[in-house]
Amino acid sequence: MRKKKHGGFRRPFVVKTNTNTKQQPHLASVDPITGKKIPKSFVFSRGKIPGPLKQLQMDLRKLMLPYTALSLKEKRRNNLKDFLNVAGPMGVTHFLILSKTATAAYLRVATTPQGPTLTFKINEYSLAADVAKSQLHPRCPKDLFTKSALIVLSGFVSGDLPLKLTTNMFQNIFPTIDVKTVKLSSCQRIVLLNYNKDTKQIDFRHYSIRLQPIGVSRRIRKFVQNHQVPDLRNLQDVSDFVTKAGYGSESEADEEAATVTLSSDIGRVNRASMKSAVKLQEIGPRMTLQLVKVEKGLCSGEVLFSEYGKPGDKGKHDDEDNEMQDNEDEDDSEGSEDQDGNGSEVDEDEGHEELD
Repeated sequence: MRKKKHGGFRRPFVVKTNTNTKQQPHLASVDPITGKKIPKSFVFSRGKIPGPLKQLQMDLRKLMLPYTALSLKEKRRNNLKDFLNVAGPMGVTHFLILSKTATAAYLRVATTPQGPTLTFKINEYSLAADVAKSQLHPRCPKDLFTKSALIVLSGFVSGDLPLKLTTNMFQNIFPTIDVKTVKLSSCQRIVLLNYNKDTKQIDFRHYSIRLQPIGVSRRIRKFVQNHQVPDLRNLQDVSDFVTKAGYGSESEADEEAATVTLSSDIGRVNRASMKSAVKLQEIGPRMTLQLVKVEKGLCSGEVLFSEYGKPGDKGKHDDEDNEMQDNEDEDDSEGSEDQDGNGSEVDEDEGHEELD
């Protein structure tokens, strides 16, 4: 038996975010433009997961910034009810839950507090670090995650209930934008979900958005952006620096299909009324998902859709469900030995700075 603390009572579930107020600005709960409630999320795991999946969990937390708890401290004794009790006061609207069985990894996306819950099988995934290693010049500016990502869905044209629920779920976990009033400088990231109706798989990709002015050489762009004196020792005249092309081909920037005319200034080189090329650079994580189950409640309740049979039927997926539930129940049973009493507790000073 463990020694009792805090005057004879063991301390129940605690969520800490370790937020630095100087680094994390105060986040509003309601969008001042649209008037809608801004969705917020918890990303955590249930049961035992290997190291790569733990890193995928951190990648997903970064992807969901700034409206998530990046430093959410979870313990094995925490059960789903604990997270739900903390989510209410913090205005958390969605859970992203990772889990692992002997055969596959799963991602559940749930709406709090009453569902629905969508369970996706993760057929393949690559971490953000793996994506960066595969690139010659990886790009991840410090301020890239200060604004929420845009969401783009492709291929979700079927009128089937599973696709409708998937569309609504992913549209609602990111803040809505007003195209007429949104600041272009805030559009720095994009999450792309592409549904393949033949394979019934969803390609999940995360990109950074970069603008490049057309008609301006690479040397001039770097000079304006960095404010560094260029090396002119090997040039006969300053005009050589201006006219000489930079390294690499810039033909991609001249394609008409990839250009936009800006309505406002963005940065030092992208000016209003000028044409700029829009470039996407993958920053990860990357996943290939397959919807396998839809439940009416929060990780429970009536099964509205099952990939392995009719809702309510016994099928191939039942063994996976039972194994996943056993892993979670094992953690919950361990937690019950460490806790006396009910309820949950949260460090309000830190938690509300992160999520409100």
